[in-house]
Amino acid sequence: MGGLAALAREAGHRVTGCDAGVYPPMSDQLRSLGIDLIEGFAADQLALSPDMFVVGNVVSRARLPDGTPKFPLMEAILDAGKPYTSGPQWLAEHVLQGRHVMAVAGTHGKTTTTSMLAWVLEQGGKAPGFLVGGVPLDFGVSARSGGGQAFVIEADEYDTAFFDKRSKFVHYRPRTAILNNLEFDHADIFDDLAAIERQFHHLVRTVPGTGRLVVNATEESLQRVLAQGCWSELARFGAGGEWQAAGTHDAFEVLRRGETVGRVEWELSGLHNQMNALAAIAAAEHVGVAPADAARALGTFRNVRRRMELRGTVERSRGAITVYDDFAHHPTAIRTTLEGLRKKLDAAGKRDERILAAFEPRSNTMKLGVMAAQLPWSLESADRSFCHTAGLDWDAAAALAPMGDRAQVAGAIEPLVAQIVAAARPGDHIVCMSNGGFGGVHDKLLAALRSAPAS
Repeated sequence: MGGLAALAREAGHRVTGCDAGVYPPMSDQLRSLGIDLIEGFAADQLALSPDMFVVGNVVSRARLPDGTPKFPLMEAILDAGKPYTSGPQWLAEHVLQGRHVMAVAGTHGKTTTTSMLAWVLEQGGKAPGFLVGGVPLDFGVSARSGGGQAFVIEADEYDTAFFDKRSKFVHYRPRTAILNNLEFDHADIFDDLAAIERQFHHLVRTVPGTGRLVVNATEESLQRVLAQGCWSELARFGAGGEWQAAGTHDAFEVLRRGETVGRVEWELSGLHNQMNALAAIAAAEHVGVAPADAARALGTFRNVRRRMELRGTVERSRGAITVYDDFAHHPTAIRTTLEGLRKKLDAAGKRDERILAAFEPRSNTMKLGVMAAQLPWSLESADRSFCHTAGLDWDAAAALAPMGDRAQVAGAIEPLVAQIVAAARPGDHIVCMSNGGFGGVHDKLLAALRSAPAS
């Protein structure tokens, strides 16, 4: 929604927005664009009299325990008969119409892969528009309309709005679509994996015959999606696909049908980012960017804010303590993030340096506790783990019990920070993982580490 607001502002509209607890980097971006942020959903905002209310999917008809509406502004809009629409619908009608839409879908890696693809097209002279669910470091903004024909969009399977329960991505009508991976998530709106696969197939149905589907060949769930019907050119990547990689995760040859067509050398780590790169290269070729040029462009890709973003270091006489911020919030994403860092440290001859994972189960799915049993698995690459348990109605300590003294829990940020500081030692890498602001834990950690007695 923040990126959509930026696109509307760029188009010349006056834009205001309301939300609860807006946090950086999006809050900073919106203010820099002159977009007024209003805290909360009070009904008196109706007096602003906009031409259109664009409603995000956080808004519902829910009521608080005392019976009052949780979103009084929405009730006022309905009562007054004011015009409203969903974010995806507004995009489809005012931004995407007539463009070559390139949609990036998947349970994991959407933001990173969308940013990669936009950067590859930018370096290839395509001047793309884009909408990303984060802030790519190479662009400094999460959205722009662009001067070219291509528009790259992060295509989320979450529902559109309280009045439109279709997945957001069915509105986008892509000509090129990446299906990066697919596993169970969003337990608050999907009953099972089959329900999500059905939504992915709705997306597949919208891609024209002259379009291209770029699909992860290693995902059984995506093969089931394709088995329901596929009417477009198909480009598979990963083991068993026509697009593959040979080499280490940070330096590899890009192969197409066994022939080397490019080489990527970059600072990113992990198999997941290598797969993201293959997807971006295969998609970019569909709009005329040669694989060799795409691979070369990825060598300068600087990733996205909150994707293993370095937040600071605290120097010690026997080695620095490093603090990172990462958006990982699903067990698979947590595991992938930590595995990537572990392999990067091992490759650099730093096997003795520890990983400390700090995380909060904040997504709707994690709050329900349906993936609690996967947490010990997701944290296997961490030497110590620290869980922020505020707002949970399930027992995180019990879920983490198989980890023994390698895991601790805390119900508030301050004791969590104290636990981490007490455990930290020179050479440690502290990875803070959340899909929210995490109570400013990164700055609090760095301040506490700097004021702690040097060890």
